[in-house]
Amino acid sequence: MHRGSCLCGAVAFEVTGELPPPDACHCRQCRKQSGHYFASTDVPKSALTVHGEDHVAWHQSSEKVRRGFCAVCGSSLFWDPLFRGWIGVAMGAFDTPTETHLAVHIFVAEKGDYYDIADGLPQKPA
Repeated sequence: MHRGSCLCGAVAFEVTGELPPPDACHCRQCRKQSGHYFASTDVPKSALTVHGEDHVAWHQSSEKVRRGFCAVCGSSLFWDPLFRGWIGVAMGAFDTPTETHLAVHIFVAEKGDYYDIADGLPQKPA
């Protein structure tokens, strides 16, 4: 069981099962939402339990995706592709060890000009 929460604790969550290797998304929307790139792990929606769900606010960032954050403190928590069976959970929101490692950088064609990606992991332009 992997546990996490927002900065203020109004929202907490649990993920059952192993966490898949996360990706780091460098797209403009993820950078705007998180303040840098957004690292998340994609888990089955059925594996996620959210406590304090009434404090999760959702922003519909496109026709197919909404982004969840704590309405109290603003912590970025979820990336939800509406018509899929999985949800992206922010790596930085986990309170317990994740026992996984970043696997890939995506949307690197949109990355900020203020940093380099030099960890040797695969990079996908889109």
